[in-house]
Order: sequence, then structure tokens, then C-alpha cells
Amino acid sequence: MIQRSTLREQLADALREEILAGRLAPGGEFTVREIAEQYGVSATPVREALVDLSAQGLLEVEQHRGFRIRRLTLADFRHMVEAQTIVSDGLLHAHSELALREAVPEAFTSIRRRAAAARQAAVAGDLDILIAYDLRFWREFEALFGNPPIGDFLDRLRVACWAFTVPYLRREPALAGRLWSGHLELADAVERQDLGETHRLLRAQRAHALALAAQVADA
Repeated sequence: MIQRSTLREQLADALREEILAGRLAPGGEFTVREIAEQYGVSATPVREALVDLSAQGLLEVEQHRGFRIRRLTLADFRHMVEAQTIVSDGLLHAHSELALREAVPEAFTSIRRRAAAARQAAVAGDLDILIAYDLRFWREFEALFGNPPIGDFLDRLRVACWAFTVPYLRREPALAGRLWSGHLELADAVERQDLGETHRLLRAQRAHALALAAQVADA
């Protein structure tokens, strides 16, 4: 059951999960009324949630018709990875010594748990578990740098990147060993304040994402 105290956010989260799970496919159309009836809620929070997802680049507004799941292209994906690169590199430059004074040991413990789970799912090719833990890992990882607007921006880009790749990846017969699994190594590099290794791992992650996206999209 959806709790009405955070109805707008919960609806947005639920629909985002449907997109990332592939149950709402690119190009699919729906109306506010259809979603309201599906979840048993009024139209107002549904409309607000859909507007939020549109602002995040996951939906498009169809004039007088409703909403459509945005059909992202490989060019869109490459642009989003480029944006991540520029912002992340700037964030690391601002914290060039990785002296994250506000980071408490408990934060790294939580990040390492997310990293271990994401790595295990990536190695096994379990896409659903990987997406969930990958997004949680990056949210907590970027929160270490203490800039919530940047963290929110990067999170939206990562969700959109997954939204692009998910439909293609679900067509692949086997994903074990093909998904990036360097979460734990990245967490270790930041915790020991190794800037060079952090940069290397981030570059490797982006290169892997670009190569895999191009491979599956062209298949």
C-alpha cells in the first residue's frame, strides 16, 4: 500500500522502478487517469509524480494525450556519460586530497555493503539486483563529498542511463561477467584517499558503460 504522507515521491519511485525493470517500455503511453486507477489514488499526486519524472528526462508530455516513456538514443547515453564525467571530475578536483572530513566510518561501512552486493550481482549477471544496489552505492558514494545538488544531478543521470540500457540488456542471453563490478575497489580507493586510483576506476567504469551500451544497442 502507498502511504499518503509521501504519495508524490512514492508514486514517482514506483514508476521509476517500473521503467528500470522494463515493465514500462520506451515509447509506451499512459494517462494520469490510468495511473491513478492502477494505484488507487487521486489524480493530483499522480500528475505531480509524472511531472517530476518528466523533469528527470524519463517521460515526455504528449499534448492532450498524456505521457510517454522517453525513448533515449545511444547519442543521449553518450551525452549523459560525458556530463557525468565533467561533473565528477570537477567534484574530485574540488576534493583533490580526498580528505572527506565529514565522512564517518559508518558511511564507508554502508558503502562497502552496497558495493559488495552490487559486485556480486554484476558478476552473476543479476540485472534487477545490480540496478538497485548500483544506484544506492553511487548515491551514498557521492554523498561523501557533501554537495546534495550535485549528488541529485548525478543520480538522475544514472537512472536515465540505466533506463536506456535496460531494454537492450534484457534481450541478452547471458550477462554474467559482462557488467561493471568495480564498486568495491572504488570504495577502497576513496577510503584510503588514493586519488590516482579513484580517477582510474572512474575512467574504467565510464569506458565500460560506453562500450557495453554501444555493443548491445547495435546488436
